[in-house]
Amino acid sequence: MNIIEFISNNMSTFLALVGTGVFAGVLAGLLGVGGGIVIVPVLFFLFQSFGVSPESAMVVATATSLATIIPTSISSIRSHNKKGNVDFALLKRWAAFIFIGVMAGSWLVTRVDGTLLTALFGIIATLSALNMLFRTGKSALFQQLPGKAGQTVMGICIGFFSSMVGIGGGTISVPLLTIYNYPAHKAVGTAAAIGLIISLPGALTMLALGSTPADAPVGTYGLVNLIGFICIVPLTVLFAPVGASLAAKLDAAKLKKVFAIVLLFTGVRMLVQLAL
Repeated sequence: MNIIEFISNNMSTFLALVGTGVFAGVLAGLLGVGGGIVIVPVLFFLFQSFGVSPESAMVVATATSLATIIPTSISSIRSHNKKGNVDFALLKRWAAFIFIGVMAGSWLVTRVDGTLLTALFGIIATLSALNMLFRTGKSALFQQLPGKAGQTVMGICIGFFSSMVGIGGGTISVPLLTIYNYPAHKAVGTAAAIGLIISLPGALTMLALGSTPADAPVGTYGLVNLIGFICIVPLTVLFAPVGASLAAKLDAAKLKKVFAIVLLFTGVRMLVQLAL
């Protein structure tokens, strides 16, 4: 089968994945949210519409999301670094611990049932939505970061849980850092670099060690759907500036509240699907 026939036979899949890239890019630029928190649930429900089981859909969505974060995080790091918002001293202290968490989490993804990942994502999405709804703009709970032992635990947990649900780390690291009175702009910039530490080893582990599910969507190798990667990445990068320009014209704070409600609904829906 040549490439033209392949594309023709899977046109609906390509169009759906292209739409995912556009949607994730616009939201990332508009609301400043990480792509993974958008891409994972969209792929999770999208793959199921193609006849993939919920368990397989979740593991492939997780791995594919991590793969898409690699190039977008590199672009984001460069942008934030120009503004001096990447804290390399913090990264130097945390990198090894994040990496340990990522390797443990990504290896576990290749071994566990997708049901656990769905539950974990549902919980993290729900907590993230509640944080956006009720804690944005609130004062810090602590005045400074904890000591070495506390930061070690933070780094490992960020790497472990982020890799297990296919997010770049910003969803967990930004609210966690700001709770400790860490400057918000530096938290966002540093989270971009954390995203690369998470996504690169995580995606490679799932690509190399993951066993492709029998009902995985076409183009899946290991646990990574390469067609999804190819369709999503360029459009996410292309449409992020579109979202950023819209943010300048619209009330981003209100839109972020709307997104938080949608994310809350998505997280709860994923949890309900497990219970039914």
